[in-house]
Parts: sequence; C-alpha cells; structure tokens
Amino acid sequence: MIIYPWQENIWRQLVLQPRGQPNALLLKGRSGIGKLDFARVLSQYLLCEDRLPSAPCGKCQGCLWFVNGTHPDFRLLEPTAFSEQEQETDVGEKTRPAEKKTGNQITVEQIRYLDDFTNLTSHRNGYKIILIHPAEAMNKHAANAILKTLEEPPGNTLFILVSHKPQRLLPTIISRCRSMAMPVPDREAALKWLELQKVNEPDIALAQSGYAPLSALEIGIRETQEQRKEFLQQISVAKLNPLLLAESALQYPLSDIINWLQKWICDLIYCKFTYKVRYHLDFTEQLQKLSRSADALGLVRYYRELLAAQRAVQHPLNTRLVLEQLAFSYCRWVLDTEG
Repeated sequence: MIIYPWQENIWRQLVLQPRGQPNALLLKGRSGIGKLDFARVLSQYLLCEDRLPSAPCGKCQGCLWFVNGTHPDFRLLEPTAFSEQEQETDVGEKTRPAEKKTGNQITVEQIRYLDDFTNLTSHRNGYKIILIHPAEAMNKHAANAILKTLEEPPGNTLFILVSHKPQRLLPTIISRCRSMAMPVPDREAALKWLELQKVNEPDIALAQSGYAPLSALEIGIRETQEQRKEFLQQISVAKLNPLLLAESALQYPLSDIINWLQKWICDLIYCKFTYKVRYHLDFTEQLQKLSRSADALGLVRYYRELLAAQRAVQHPLNTRLVLEQLAFSYCRWVLDTEG
C-alpha cells in the first residue's frame, strides 16, 4: 500500500502536522483518485507499533496483522454488492474481509455489530479503527444508529468514513467529522503516473475515466480497450442494423456497453455545442461528423434511457432484449433512422 504522489500534501497535513486526531475523519472526493487506499495506509500507520516519522514500518506485529487482514483493532464495513472494480470505487488491495453485509447498503445490523468492538479496550493498547466505505451506503437506520457513537466514541476509537458522494450523508454525520477534501491530480501528473504503470495509451484511458487516474488504470487494460474500440467502430457509422449490432454486442459485458454508450452520447452533446470531445478522444473525427446531424433533444432522450438501463443492469434481465432495445433507440434518437 502506498500514498499516491498527489496525496503527499494532505498526508503531511494529517501525519506530520497533526491538529490532534479527531474522533471521526471524512475523506471525500470523486471516485478513482485513491481515497480508500489513503484510508488504509492511514489506518495501518495509526496501528503501527514502530512507525517511522511519515510511514508505517511494515515490519511490526501491527503492520503484519494489518496487511494480512487480521488486525484485532481494525474493522472494515462495506456493502456486499460493492466491488472495487465498479464505477464508484478506488483500486487497491483489501486489507480485511468486510464484516457481515447485505445487499447494496451498509445496514443497522452491521453498525450494531460494532458495539462490542467499540466498548472493549484495544488489544494492543492503541487505536481502534473503523473504516466505512463508501459512507453513503449506510441506509437511514444505519446512519442514525452511528450518530451517537460518533458524538461520544470510546477513547482511542477512530472512525474513517470514505465518501464519493458526501451530499448523500446526513448533515449530522458530516458535522461530527473532520472533513478532508481529497485531491485530484492535474492532467500532466496523472499522465506521468499512468506512464509509470505501463498503461497503454494513457491519455485515452485518462479521458475515459473522467481524469481519475486509478479508474484510468483499470480502463487501460489492453483487452478492454480493444473491445471498446470494436464496439464504437460499429456505432460510429451513419446507418446500422440494430439487430446485428445487438447480436455483436452480446460478447461484451452489458455494464461496459452502457458505460461506453453514455460517454459516447456525452461526447456527441459536447461536440454539438463546443466542438470538443471529452471521453473517447480516439474517435474525435467520427463524433464530430455524427454530431452535426444529431438532434440535441434526441441525444438527451437517449441518455435518459441509458440511465434507466444502468439502474437495472444488476437485476436479472434478458440481455439480448436490452441490447436490442438500446440499439433500436440509438438508431431512432441518435441517427434519426429506423435502422
């Protein structure tokens, strides 16, 4: 586990120039910038028994337990359906399996399960740390259940909340935390880091990620990029057969198809009004050509349909029918044809 280059200043604020450790820390910011990895390194640092001036030692019993996911003074709470490869997450190793979890939410049962942990003394006479990720996954009952503990936590207990969407948190939770806005690297710094990671076409991967470098690292996998290019090449023509398009698209994950299409439509809208491309930089010429004849209202309608498809993508459904519907709608709203 490491601190990324763009996090060094905020690390110094917390570790080298501490204002006194809070009872609860809220790390907030967009997805894909390394918030979760930062929270894990901070947790290891605070649990380290022989810490260096600015880093955990990596050799003491506390560090070894933490890396192996068995530290008795650390708990990680996440929802069952959460995956670090999905759109709202950071990339990094798991330090410990999450506690008992259910569905897409962090439940009140998970919060209550922490009672014994918070009320007992620590095993190593140091911190007890609870990492909640993403914090906005707490349902209403869980959020209310944690309020009292956040207000009066037992000694040496630290809550670290990681949030991609802090606006979804209760104001009373935010008020009980020390909030830290996590930094996003500038384009040049992000590209330099991606090049060091041997990412193929880092500028294109970074654009597709919305300029979030850890998301770009995942996107930059060669096989995924080749699939994206194959699919976008099919939809970049003025006329297409929707049934053939849907048949061809069956070879790709439905979530990827919807993600590619959403960014494609955003690019068409950007092109129409600004003549610029934000996501699919390697298809700039095709997007500019299509945008000239595309109807702005049709693009918005199709984007709304994609949002509805995205919400249902994790539910049992007939993938072929979904792809056929999206293909026919693409012809209607984007190409203004019936296929």
